[in-house]
Amino acid sequence: MAIKLYKGDLPPGISFGSSVAVDTETLGLIPRRDKLCLVQLSSGDGNAHLVQLDRSSYDAPNLKALLTDPAVTKIFHFARFDVAAVKYYLGVDVAPLYCTKIASKLTRTYTDRHGLKDLIRELLGIDLNKQQQSSDWGAHILSDAQKQYAAQDVIYLHELKSRLDQMLAREGRSDIAQACFGFVPARAALDLAGWTEDDIFAH
Repeated sequence: MAIKLYKGDLPPGISFGSSVAVDTETLGLIPRRDKLCLVQLSSGDGNAHLVQLDRSSYDAPNLKALLTDPAVTKIFHFARFDVAAVKYYLGVDVAPLYCTKIASKLTRTYTDRHGLKDLIRELLGIDLNKQQQSSDWGAHILSDAQKQYAAQDVIYLHELKSRLDQMLAREGRSDIAQACFGFVPARAALDLAGWTEDDIFAH
């Protein structure tokens, strides 16, 4: 696995094909409080591209263009959080997108374990090391352990999508999954607007 780290933005000319795996690292779990620090990307070739953002400006036109490119599907795990962070700090709506957590909940109804570590262990037979999950992503220089952790959160998402697509098709739930994926930007906007816990569809 090769890991490339860029400061501020993606360099021009990088192609990720028709789909790119995406993840983010922030200073916490509340987007309005905890700044977006890092965006990880992978084309599914086993390599990762890490963009360490300039938190004073968030001026990343190449990254923003990729995240909004209608010809490129962005693959996330728990897209709701990442899309909200990107919306708040980069000012763009990510689309089109795919969320492996949503796909898992629609197919793996035999379990309540839908975390990335659980998914990768069951479907791919790989154990992830999540030790760096709570580290300081605002550090000026990221450690090798942080970079490895950030990379592993995206390099398996294409393969997970392929396995989950098969399961969605088997259970006849591909269409409802697509509808859920399409709603994620609105769900993220609701989170940012203060409707984090409220179910607006409830009675």
